[in-house]
Amino acid sequence: MLNISILRVESPSGLWGRVVQGPGGDVETTDRYDRLLAQMNLFYHDLTRDMRELKPTALAVGQVCVVYWSVMKSWCRAVVESIIADSVSCQARCLLVDQGERLIVPSDKIRIAVPSFLQLPFWVRRFHLVGIEPTTLRVSVHEEKARLIPSTQWDSSATLYLHNLLQASTRTEAVLLESLSDSTAIELYLTVGNVKICVKDDLVAKRFAYYSGGLDEADRSPVMLSSSILTQSVGSTSIKTTAQTTQTPPGKRRADVTSCGFFSIFSPFLTFRCSLLEWLNPGSLNPDPDAADDPAAPSDPTKSGILVHSALPVEPCTSLDDAPITDALRWVNRKTFLFSYQGGLMEVPDRYSWPSVARGCNTVIVSPDADRPLGYFAPLISHILLNSIFASLTSSAAGPVAVLLCPGWEKVQAVYDLLEETSVAAVLHPVIVLIGVGKGEAEAVRIPKNCLLLVTTPFSLVRLLACHCFLFLRIYHLVLDEADQLFTLAPDQMATILQHFQKVTSSEEMASCPQQLVAVAKRWTGHMEGLVANHMPCPCVVVAVPEEAALYGNVQQVSLTAKSSKAAVMLSALDFNPDVGLKTLIVANSAAEVEDVFKVVSNKSAFCLKTHEGLTHQFDFVVQQWRKGIGPGTHIILVTTSQCLMCLGVRDATCVVHYGFPPTPKQFGVRLSCMAESFRNLSARDPTGSLPRLTRSVLLISERNACHVVGVLRYLGRTNAPLPPELLSFARGVHAAREDQKTDRPLCSYLKSFGVCRDGAVCPDRHRFLPQLDRSVLPASGVIEVVPLHVKTASVFWGRLVQKEEEEEGGGGFRRMASEMEAHYANGKPGAGEVLQGGFYAVQEDEVFHRVKILSVPDRRGRLFFSVLVRFIDVGKEDEVKSHQLLQLPERFHALPGQAVEVIVCRVKPVDGETDWHPKVTRAINRRIRGLQHRARAVFSLGNTVFVDPMVCVTQLPGMKTVINEYSVQSEILNTGMGVTNQQHLDLLRALCQEDEAGHISE
Repeated sequence: MLNISILRVESPSGLWGRVVQGPGGDVETTDRYDRLLAQMNLFYHDLTRDMRELKPTALAVGQVCVVYWSVMKSWCRAVVESIIADSVSCQARCLLVDQGERLIVPSDKIRIAVPSFLQLPFWVRRFHLVGIEPTTLRVSVHEEKARLIPSTQWDSSATLYLHNLLQASTRTEAVLLESLSDSTAIELYLTVGNVKICVKDDLVAKRFAYYSGGLDEADRSPVMLSSSILTQSVGSTSIKTTAQTTQTPPGKRRADVTSCGFFSIFSPFLTFRCSLLEWLNPGSLNPDPDAADDPAAPSDPTKSGILVHSALPVEPCTSLDDAPITDALRWVNRKTFLFSYQGGLMEVPDRYSWPSVARGCNTVIVSPDADRPLGYFAPLISHILLNSIFASLTSSAAGPVAVLLCPGWEKVQAVYDLLEETSVAAVLHPVIVLIGVGKGEAEAVRIPKNCLLLVTTPFSLVRLLACHCFLFLRIYHLVLDEADQLFTLAPDQMATILQHFQKVTSSEEMASCPQQLVAVAKRWTGHMEGLVANHMPCPCVVVAVPEEAALYGNVQQVSLTAKSSKAAVMLSALDFNPDVGLKTLIVANSAAEVEDVFKVVSNKSAFCLKTHEGLTHQFDFVVQQWRKGIGPGTHIILVTTSQCLMCLGVRDATCVVHYGFPPTPKQFGVRLSCMAESFRNLSARDPTGSLPRLTRSVLLISERNACHVVGVLRYLGRTNAPLPPELLSFARGVHAAREDQKTDRPLCSYLKSFGVCRDGAVCPDRHRFLPQLDRSVLPASGVIEVVPLHVKTASVFWGRLVQKEEEEEGGGGFRRMASEMEAHYANGKPGAGEVLQGGFYAVQEDEVFHRVKILSVPDRRGRLFFSVLVRFIDVGKEDEVKSHQLLQLPERFHALPGQAVEVIVCRVKPVDGETDWHPKVTRAINRRIRGLQHRARAVFSLGNTVFVDPMVCVTQLPGMKTVINEYSVQSEILNTGMGVTNQQHLDLLRALCQEDEAGHISE
């Protein structure tokens, strides 16, 4: 038996209500429908959308749509029951499927039901009492008698009685018996006072109905109806209305409903195209509003959150079909990059950047996907193929036509691989040039004459320019891949390159050649401002990250710490008597917060507006007032929420106050984009030199925002804004707390290898010395003998320490174990029966048997052969091996601990600020040192890691005690030209350990 809430009574055969899961109702389901209603109102009240696209072209009976209910001032889901049309207007009689109401709606208040709003079943169901038929009273004038007879319709007295009975009940229960196409048969039970009655039996007893079996003769005499049970219950108990009034606000509903069986109720009306699976298995309704699809027209970048400032008009492209690229590249994009352009549709930033790049314009692209070359690759190559090759043929100069700069060798290789995958490599003949600091290395570089595209790094290009300047006299295109990283890592080199490019392109010989500079970045930096101002005539700037657009627009960031009253801190930041006209947005996180802030601000300002999710019907009025012209001394303030802000289309604010802390960076960026019309425009060359309006972003920070403080501080640090000391202190505490949570993580490998981490803000490993984890039993000083077994990088390898007693005894414990394992498996190689994670086994490689530990076992899924990830505990490497290669390892071989020790060669690091060694350096060192015994001086040790400086290969002269140092590993690394000296390596490590040890002692 289920609890049921009756919303409206048409008759005992027409009850509209909802099933309630429990006595208190299913709060989760109620919240889901409340969220649905709120999202529908935000969507259909959104002033940034073209509502003409949402109006149905035609109406049909049974059509599911969304209509505006003027009584509730809300958009609701409905089913069209009939259409009323004349020569003047068209109206529809609709049933609100979530409220159970019927109303007549004009056609201009009807919208198409977006599929995302149809994921939840209809909330209201139609019920009828089973097993009874209506009666009516027939009065015979001639016989002067009244008799009860069967009827086809219910008397109004029966409906009124049932309505009053429901109002007096304190509990409504029902048994669902049968679901028909338009109604569900039920047995209805009401609790009035302390009496539980069956409604069917009560209607029969009161002679309003008879059982479906027939009306007996004895039942035909009329009786006086008594309402004693109703009057008693009203006098003794407080009436709790089960059927709520139809005007109850949606947020006040207490009824609920189950999601089963709803599809069959309105099946005659479901003419819309929605799959049955979506109705039977409704998913969560838009859990992430930020991820909702935006149907905005691509011709308006502001609706997509894209900032486009261009000296020349940009006509966007929507798909690969109309993209300004060659047919060959279009085919490559469809074949190779299908994951990026599903169905031929392009990413929104690419719709604006591709036409600019393909036309040969100077372009700056700031996009979250800047690390992928697809944002500029196809249009750039198309422009080079169609224009620059002809110019290169007519030019007397030699060298590449285009230079593509990348921040490191890994990106250089990735771009080159992308070029090789296309058909343009045979035409452009791209070449990679990576030059180290080796003497004479730059002079030895030879660039082929047919090379039109050079891919390199800023450091390598500057070294080339110093020796082969004459080879770069026809650079028509300069591409800066991840420009923010280029200027951060190599500011001096970038200045030299840009100076050379400007000299070449400004010469008279190059005046008729297509000259282009393209910069792609994830972040906007101050260096890029100088790049646009000094090196890009007639630029096009495309910024696809709203918070980066605010940095580009020169928004002044103000951060205030609210220790006690946020309202007082906010009021202190507002100027209520400005010299110029101001428009301020105050963004709160909830409707209640909007009301509170509005009360405070309205006492100070005469021009104050408010709107939130409960006032969506006032959007038109609010925006109309906001857009009115204001004069000097006027300050108009709008208090709203983030959800409503995206529907208002505000772009001309001069200040945004984050009264409610933005929950995500995207929300923060959306708020800042409300000032886009006041942003600085670097593409406009204003001869008068007039400055744009000052824009401000005021961020109120409290202790509740602890999890966001580090990210906020990182962003504010890029704005040159003064930071409150409390914020800096709080951020240091948050950073320390995060490090405290990494006790189960290993010490950062970059910290050990070079003394600093490459990016401590995102690195998941530990950066703090913990004595209980990092205390080592390995030698921290003295001369040691080491045999490298697995070279991980040029300066890090795993090897085995050779003790003197081992040499004297002819091998020691490890060699004895290796000999015993070889003898054991000479008699047979029993395979592993069961492969368990964490288990010890043996694997044979090149006639040598190794002990391995299983790190992970994949899901076999019934496969006989599979691979497992293992660690060679005596070699140090991790690798995948076939399961059939695993051999049983006797218990006696488990006792000896792993012999692999991590050895780090100190005082060397990659050249040019690279974070990783180039593979050719690692390969060269691997060939040089692996398997050979070396002599080294231990200078430090942490855990299972020993740091050595120096490390040399020695050879003892036969019959003499004299040894010869053949080479030093540090010298071999430096001789490759891809490494430099790192003098501070050990000092940084020791300082870290001393600092952390002092901190632990003080604690």
